[in-house]
Amino acid sequence: MSGHSKWSTIKHKKAAKDAKRGKLFTKLIKEITVAAKMGGGDINANPRLRTAVTTARASSMPLDNIDRAIKKGTGELEGVTYDEITYEGYGPGGAAVLVMVVTDNRNRTVSEIRHLFGRFGGSMGESGCVAWMFSKRGVLAVDKSAAEEERLMELALEAGADDVTDDGDAFTVTTTPDAFEAVKDALDKAGIATTSAAVGMVPSNTLSLTGTQAEQTLKMVEELEDHDDVQEVASNFDIPQEELERLSAA
Repeated sequence: MSGHSKWSTIKHKKAAKDAKRGKLFTKLIKEITVAAKMGGGDINANPRLRTAVTTARASSMPLDNIDRAIKKGTGELEGVTYDEITYEGYGPGGAAVLVMVVTDNRNRTVSEIRHLFGRFGGSMGESGCVAWMFSKRGVLAVDKSAAEEERLMELALEAGADDVTDDGDAFTVTTTPDAFEAVKDALDKAGIATTSAAVGMVPSNTLSLTGTQAEQTLKMVEELEDHDDVQEVASNFDIPQEELERLSAA
């Protein structure tokens, strides 16, 4: 798995900060609104909306907020018009980077994202320059204290997962987007907690980074992820576990 998956796992193990909850809710509301606009407000007939609502509930978002976001997407309530855009580029060490955004102001967002790339020694590229390196996958992280590998693998594969890998102090379960919910439900019913679970872009190959390049790449990814309009950042960097832990503690 990519170093970014390891980094995400480390971040999810940190205690949630109340100051960031509002920002998280804002991003989830955008995703629910766009999903409802694209595929309708029925979660049973709209897989993307179903996944977004499941994520929102797992993050303790009030049901009223979820309902309003769906109605704004379907047009039952007045709301902001959002555009989905994916920006592509390279990190300071040459790692491929995808930045998925939902924005109501394209010009502002592209300027700010380009600035963040350049600030850390990276660069934005043309559309298509790195997207071919990624595919949409379901990724679930399970702490090793939550399940034995053999039992986890049996449950996950029976539910439709493609693979279970050892990713240091956690197991990583990968699925197709269509199988993601079934695998997540199977783990939930078995009492196996996930430290993170989402459908996102996963790289087909990785680029090893160390030292200053690793540090600057992680800083850039963190800044991008913290941007109000950014829904997801994917990258193919791979950083040794010990160095990741050192940098995450800094």
